[in-house]
Amino acid sequence: MSVTQGIAILPLVILAAFAMGILLINVFSRNPKDEKIGYIALTSMIFVFLSLFSFLGKSGISFGGMISVDIYAIFFYLVFVVIGTLTILASISYVKTTGIQSGEYYALILFAMIGMMLMASSTNLVMLFVSLEMMSIPIYILAGFHRNEARSIESSMKYFLLGAFASGFFLYGLSLIYASTGSTSYQAIARFLSNTERLDLSTLMWIGLAFLSVGFFFKIAAFPFHAWTPDVYEGAPTSVTAYMATGVKAAAFAALVRVFFTAFPLFQHDWTSIMWLIAVLTMIVGNFTALVQKSVKRMLAYSSIAHAGYLLVALVAGNQIGRSAILFYLMAYAFMNIGAFSVLMVMAKKNDYHEDLDSFAGIGFKYPLTAVAMSIFMFSMAGIPPTAGFIGKFYIFSAAVKSHYYWLAIIGVLNSAVSVYYYLRVIVYMYFKEPEGEIPDYRFSVPAVLSIVLAAWGVLQLGILPQNIMAIAQHSIKALM
Repeated sequence: MSVTQGIAILPLVILAAFAMGILLINVFSRNPKDEKIGYIALTSMIFVFLSLFSFLGKSGISFGGMISVDIYAIFFYLVFVVIGTLTILASISYVKTTGIQSGEYYALILFAMIGMMLMASSTNLVMLFVSLEMMSIPIYILAGFHRNEARSIESSMKYFLLGAFASGFFLYGLSLIYASTGSTSYQAIARFLSNTERLDLSTLMWIGLAFLSVGFFFKIAAFPFHAWTPDVYEGAPTSVTAYMATGVKAAAFAALVRVFFTAFPLFQHDWTSIMWLIAVLTMIVGNFTALVQKSVKRMLAYSSIAHAGYLLVALVAGNQIGRSAILFYLMAYAFMNIGAFSVLMVMAKKNDYHEDLDSFAGIGFKYPLTAVAMSIFMFSMAGIPPTAGFIGKFYIFSAAVKSHYYWLAIIGVLNSAVSVYYYLRVIVYMYFKEPEGEIPDYRFSVPAVLSIVLAAWGVLQLGILPQNIMAIAQHSIKALM
């Protein structure tokens, strides 16, 4: 059954309406830091989730072939709803503690999510670029939301300047592909390439594909376009870092998979040869640099680089289980990453964010439930059963082995073993390290606790009963075939 244009953009319209409504409420509100604005933003997530049921049994392309509503897009819509819900829950008390102006903050989160959703459903390179900028510009602003802190302003400027260069590469690559194929539609590009001999392909086509890849690699923080990640993640507000590390990465991979397997499937051997090397270097750089970090937030930033490498392993594998593993892992990564950052947000105080390892010394006994939750997130990121991270890595490395990328799988497993050290180091500090002074009293608001509990539940649920989400992921990938 086809889908009408109104239904195709229903979740986007809901997000836009709530975002603009929040801005209006903030204008006339006497208290710009009112927690009620956070609950309004949270309500938008409920409405977006309910709107997804209008897509059941329907699929099609709308707006002149620009947007596709299929099970693949719907899966990522669900991922973004999970990310948005957990981020907003964790933010409600965090923005109050740190003095962030909540109205603009929540509006920008919703506007960025519109871009993320469009990236997952775009079937045209022009629409993809527009949605990329719709996502990126609010994130640039959010990264500098601690306006009185030098490191936050530096974070925003670095991300903006480097992001502008990456967008330039992306747009230039788009134009070269258009000049070579005469179209920006994924399907039209694929048809053109299937009817053209490889020797007849112009150099512009290959350069365009390379430049397009640069834009993607920057957004997923893959080597050698990863250097911005630790500084931007550390300087941005912790809630924004959680949103960037999960939402931006999920949106970029959603677009990357759709573009490469829909528009350029005939050249899979060519681009996987390069991505093989990039995946290896991304894992190595991310994991080995994380080993020496004293800041937990910075460690998680390098960790996110390593996780991008794991996801690229699945992309290189290229088989159905590998593509499905990307979707499953992004869902699992959302739970464990936002959960870890939520713990950091609970520990934060104004002008003192407790992000170094020493801040975790001894909290395992004073705050046992918080320590247990953090342990679950660390175990999951390390890939220890029975967590979602273990199942996700199992699917990824299994896909590499089935596609005969044995060395890639071995390197991936060894890198995962290296990561165990710096993840378990956090747990060691919580339970076996004596605090240097008195452990501060942390405030546990209901939304923050709910965010941590839901994240821990998601990590264990996907780790113990992964078959349902994996089945949906496999069904989603078939929609691209």
